[in-house]
Amino acid sequence: MRAFLDRLWIRRLIALSLLIALWELAGRAGLLDPLYFSTPSEVALVGAGLFLDGSIWPHLQATFTAALLGLGAGLAIGVALGFAAALVRPLADLLEPVMMLLNAIPRVILAPLFVIWLGIDLGSKVALATVLVAVLVFFAVYGGVKEVDQRLVERVRTLGGGRAVLVREVYIPSVTAWVMGNLKVAVGFAFTGAVVGEFVASARGLGYLLQFAQSTYNASLSLALVVMIMAFVLVLFMLSEALERRLLRWRHR
Repeated sequence: MRAFLDRLWIRRLIALSLLIALWELAGRAGLLDPLYFSTPSEVALVGAGLFLDGSIWPHLQATFTAALLGLGAGLAIGVALGFAAALVRPLADLLEPVMMLLNAIPRVILAPLFVIWLGIDLGSKVALATVLVAVLVFFAVYGGVKEVDQRLVERVRTLGGGRAVLVREVYIPSVTAWVMGNLKVAVGFAFTGAVVGEFVASARGLGYLLQFAQSTYNASLSLALVVMIMAFVLVLFMLSEALERRLLRWRHR
């Protein structure tokens, strides 16, 4: 029994179950105002109802499409600009201040601008998710290349390796570890961009449903949507961890 409880995920599951049970008991005992804190059972019923009547699927499609497109575009842009800035000093002098500025400000404040420029459809949500991810990945790649041991770089050059060999054999393996280490954060940022963009202005999506739930003071729907988003992000976290283990298995040999 002790060995069973020593597992981290078991302890976390027990703690979560106790929290949900206390929440349910407090709600049923009238200690929580149902206008603000629906019981877990009510939240579960609302969430299940969204799936059973099929109304949730167009919103899930919209949010996942925006988040995944933003994640892919942000990864591609961040990797490309990070490599370019690390390998070409004049380009770094131009890009680094811009990225630092974008990193310093709350990037979600760009959501209204993207809505004005690109409209309330998919483009504005993808753009916001892309910016959130690209800035994170840029610094991961830029820092990864800069942190490469220069003695290793000099040895490769001494053996006749050019820039292409350095990129393929030295920089890419190093940067892969940095990017994969930040992938879970990037997934969260991509969903943040999609949901916030939908919350600001949209005709569908989980952010749109959240905005509707807020405007109608529907605590059960709000909590159901929050739990749903957390569950989807958690699944993507697990997938990114599996991908990280697969791509970086050479580090444990």
